[in-house]
Amino acid sequence: MSPAFVHLHVHSEYSLVDSTIRIDSLVAACAAAGMPAVALTDQVNLFALVKFHAAAEKAGIKPIAGCDVWLEDAGDRHRPFRLTLLCQNDEGYRNLSRLVSRAWAQGRHGDFAFIDPAWLSEAHAGLIVLAGVESEAGRHLLGGRLDAARAWLKDWQHTLGDRLYLELVRTGREDDENFVGTAVRLAVELDIPAVASNDVRFLERDDFEAHEARVCIHQGRVLADPKRPRLYSAEQYLKSPAQMAELFADLPQAIENAVELAKRCTLELKFGTYYLPNFPVPEGFDLASWIREQARSGLAARLSRQAPAAGFSAEDYSKRLEVEVDVIVEMGFPGYFLIVADFINWAKDHDIPVGPGRGSGAGSVVAWALGITDIDPLCYGLLFERFLNPERVSMPDFDIDFCMDKRDQVIEYVAAKYGRDHVSQIITFGTMAAKAVLRDTGRVLGMPYGQVDKIAKLIPMRPLDLSLDDALGRSEKSAREPERVVADFKTQYETDDAVRELVDLALKLEDLTRNAGKHAGGVVIAPGPLTDYVPVYSETGGEGAVTQFDKDDVEAVGLVKFDFLGLRTLTIIDWAVKAINARRRDSGLGIGDSEKAKPGPLDISTIPLDDPAVFDLFKRAQTIAIFQFESRGMQGMLKDAKPDRFEDLIALGALYRPGPMDLIPSYCKRKHGLEPIDYPDQRVEPVLRETYGIMVYQEQVMQMAQIVGGYSLGGADLLRRAMGKKKVEEMARHRAIFREGAANNGVDEAKADAVFDTMENLPATASTSRMPPPMPWFPTRRPG
Repeated sequence: MSPAFVHLHVHSEYSLVDSTIRIDSLVAACAAAGMPAVALTDQVNLFALVKFHAAAEKAGIKPIAGCDVWLEDAGDRHRPFRLTLLCQNDEGYRNLSRLVSRAWAQGRHGDFAFIDPAWLSEAHAGLIVLAGVESEAGRHLLGGRLDAARAWLKDWQHTLGDRLYLELVRTGREDDENFVGTAVRLAVELDIPAVASNDVRFLERDDFEAHEARVCIHQGRVLADPKRPRLYSAEQYLKSPAQMAELFADLPQAIENAVELAKRCTLELKFGTYYLPNFPVPEGFDLASWIREQARSGLAARLSRQAPAAGFSAEDYSKRLEVEVDVIVEMGFPGYFLIVADFINWAKDHDIPVGPGRGSGAGSVVAWALGITDIDPLCYGLLFERFLNPERVSMPDFDIDFCMDKRDQVIEYVAAKYGRDHVSQIITFGTMAAKAVLRDTGRVLGMPYGQVDKIAKLIPMRPLDLSLDDALGRSEKSAREPERVVADFKTQYETDDAVRELVDLALKLEDLTRNAGKHAGGVVIAPGPLTDYVPVYSETGGEGAVTQFDKDDVEAVGLVKFDFLGLRTLTIIDWAVKAINARRRDSGLGIGDSEKAKPGPLDISTIPLDDPAVFDLFKRAQTIAIFQFESRGMQGMLKDAKPDRFEDLIALGALYRPGPMDLIPSYCKRKHGLEPIDYPDQRVEPVLRETYGIMVYQEQVMQMAQIVGGYSLGGADLLRRAMGKKKVEEMARHRAIFREGAANNGVDEAKADAVFDTMENLPATASTSRMPPPMPWFPTRRPG
C-alpha cells in the first residue's frame, strides 16, 4: 500500500497568476492517487472554495479550505512574507473570510493584498498557520539570523499554540534545502511540528512549460527572457504519496504530520439554506400577513385602473393571487417578494425608469400586484409555476431592468437601507478564450506579431463558445457540429511545426481563469455582515466590492441574488418621454393631432398596443434601435411575417434564436393562410391557437403536459427543465409518466409518443414575458 500523504499547499487556476490546475482535474488526480484529503490554498482569495468543496466531497475526498496570505516586509514591499492559513473549523473559515476581505479592502498595493500581522493576531481562532521558506522566520533563517527566527516563531507559538507548523519543501529551488536543515532543528528545539509540502502549482511535470507561460502572461514577459525571475521549478507538481515519502525519506515525521494536520481540519459548508435580509413590517404584521395585505391591496389598485383580461373576471385574479401567496408563504419567500417590491417601487417613486418585467417572474400575479412587474400574467397566459414551483424548491429570481444611468442609485438605496457591509455586487471571472490565448501564447513564445495575428484571425468570432479543439475537429461538439471545424486552421496545425508548438501550448492554457470582474447586475443582500457568509474582493481603496464567490456559488451557500440590470433602451425611452413632455409644455399641445390632443403629460404605460401605424413600421422592417428587432436577420423575418398584432411580435422574438428559427417559415405561412394549421391534439387548440398550432413557448409545453399527459403544472415545470437538460435517463422516465397520464386521458401510446416527441424537440425558448419595449411608437408620431 502506498504511504499516506495529504498535499496542504496547492494553488489552482483561481490564484489567477501562477497555476494551471483546474478544480475538477485536481480532485480527479487526488482520487486516482488515493489521497484522502487535499487543501486548496489560492493566493489571498477563496474564489474557488465552493466549487472545490463540492467536487472533493463528491469524489469522497476531504476538502481543506485555506489560502496563502501576504504580510508586508517593511524593508522591501515588493518581496512580502508569505504564510499559508488553513481552516480548522467553521470559526476558522469565518476568520479567514474576514482577513482576506480586509486585505483587499485595506491592504491592497498593486498586485499584492497584504494582511497586517495585528489582524491575524486578533482573528486567528480556528486557523492553522504554515510558516515556510517565504515566511518572516524563513527569511531570518536564510539570512543567518537564527535568534530573530526563533523570536518570531515563539511569538506566534504563544498566539497560536499547537496551530503553528513549519512547512518544509524540496522542489529544487535555491533556498529550499538550506531552509529545511535549520527549520528542522528549530522545530525540535521549540516543539513546533514540521509538515512536508510540495507547494503545488501544476498537476504533472510536463505541465511546467504551460505554467511558466501562464506566469509570463501575467508578468508581461517572454519565456526566453534570461532576466525574468525564475520563481518556480519543474518539481512543483502534484506528486503521489509514494513520491513525497521518498522525497522526505529522512523526515518521515513530516509526512505523518501532514496527514495528522489534515485530520484536524473539518469545514462543513451549508448548502440548501437561504439567508434573506430582514425586511421591516409594520407592528401587528409578520412577513406572511404583510405580503398578503400588500398583494390584495395592490391587486385592487391594478384592477381599478384597468379591466381584467378578456375571458377573466376580477374573481379569477383574486383566486390566482391567493393560490400564489399560499405557495410563496409555504416556501418561505414572502421576504424576497417584499424586498424586491420595495426597491422597485422606490425607483419608480424617484423617477428611475424600471422595465415592465421579463423572464419567468412575469408569470406571477403577486409580482404584478406588488408593482414588481407591469405585465398582466392572465392577459398573456403566463404560468406562476414556471417561476416558483412548489414541487421543486429553489429561490425565485426576478430579472429587473433599470435605466442604465440611474441603476446605481437603486443599489445605493439598498445599501443604505440594509447596511453597506451587508450589500455587495457579485464577482465574475474572465477566461483565456481561443483567440486571446493564441495571441498571449504567441507573445510569450516570442513569435512575430504578424504571424500570430494571422493564426488568431483564422478563429471566427462565432460561435462564441468555439474552442481550439473544436477548430481542430478533435472535440465531441465538433463531431456533432462539423461546421465548428476551421479547415485552414487545422491544415496549418498539421503542416507547420511553429503553429503546432503554439497551439499545443495554448491548448493547455485555454479556458483557464484569467481575471476577476463584476457581474453585470447581480447584487447580494445578506442578513448580517457579508463576511459572515462570503469573503469579499475589492479594488484599490476598498472600492467596487464584490463577493469572492460567483453567482452560482453565492446561491449555493444561501445568499440571495437580486438582479439590477442596466438597460440603455430604458434610458433612451426616458429621454424621449421627457423631451416630448417638455415640448408639450412649451407648445401647449397634446399627443398627435393638436385638435384631438388630450391634456397632461405623456404616460408611456397607456400607449395602445394595437396602433396600425406601429405595425406598418414593423412590416416595413424599419426597426433600427428597437430592442430585439434591429438585426438584419430579424428585419428580413419581419418582412416575411408582416406582423399585425402584438402577439406576433412576442412570438417572433421568441422564435428568432438557434433551433426555433427553423419554425419561422411555417409560422409565417400559417399566419397568412399558406399552410394548414395542425394541432398535435385538438384539446390543446386553445393553448396553441395564438401561435397557429406551433409550440413556441415553454408555457405551452407545460400546458401540453398538463392537458394531454395529466401532469400538474408543477410537474410540467420539472418536465420542461428536464427537456432543457436533455438527459437521456430523465427523459425516458418522463416519457413513461406522460404515456401513463395520456392513457388515463384516452390517448393511445403512439399518439402520446408523437406529442411527447414534438415537445421534446422544441428547444428551450423565451417565455411570452420577454416583451419588447414601446420604442416603435415614437417614430410613428410627432407629439407636440
